[in-house]
Amino acid sequence: MAVGLCLLHLGVQAADITVSAAASLSNALRDLAPRFEAAHPATRLRLNFGASGALLAQMARGAPVDVFISADQETMDRAQSQGLVRAAQRRNVASNTLVVVVPAVAGPSSNPPRPASLPKTLDDLARPGFARIAVGLPASVPAGRYAQGVLEAAGLWTAISPKVVGAHSVRQALDYVARAEVDAGFVYATDAALMPDKVQVAFTVPTAQPILYPAAPLAAAAQAAQGMKFVDFLLTPSAQAVLAKHGFGRP
Repeated sequence: MAVGLCLLHLGVQAADITVSAAASLSNALRDLAPRFEAAHPATRLRLNFGASGALLAQMARGAPVDVFISADQETMDRAQSQGLVRAAQRRNVASNTLVVVVPAVAGPSSNPPRPASLPKTLDDLARPGFARIAVGLPASVPAGRYAQGVLEAAGLWTAISPKVVGAHSVRQALDYVARAEVDAGFVYATDAALMPDKVQVAFTVPTAQPILYPAAPLAAAAQAAQGMKFVDFLLTPSAQAVLAKHGFGRP
């Protein structure tokens, strides 16, 4: 007998949990969803991905979300200050690393042509050969905010900002590089690993603060209790192993 029919006979109503999560988690959460559902047969996950800031704006306008997972603390802090999540229910569930990537295909067929040498430092990005650099929009994309922060700290933001091609998510920045529409881009290491044949990691970018992903159920969510179960699930050894398989570090 199908699970849905079993639940119906038992008088149990299947619960949908809507999870709004940072775009960089897309592949990992799609991998984890059936595992959580198998362990919680009365629950179905609905996944919604985007830039953390854009997701927060959706929730602030009343979007029906049960769990929010941000790619940075700042966005989750804003969600907390707006009363959308409770501090006591926040959990850091994963970590990541910022990297600079370039198109994997060099030569005259590239559009625009790739510089002959890979950038090795942030200073190299100020060179004329790197004319277009993909960066997530800092106002809504945490990866872009991290990138702007390290460039400002290095005294390079003024020189590089005119070259910036804004992206609405870190995955869009990755796509710009993969299609060789830019000379370089700032993405997460987990994103770069998705396209090893199209992008090449030039160097890792140290950030002032570790890149952590906080998760929390929404305080007024219809399925807040089940949402908290999903947040707790993300910290189990089996879920952490799946996140590690997708390149994420422990929180």
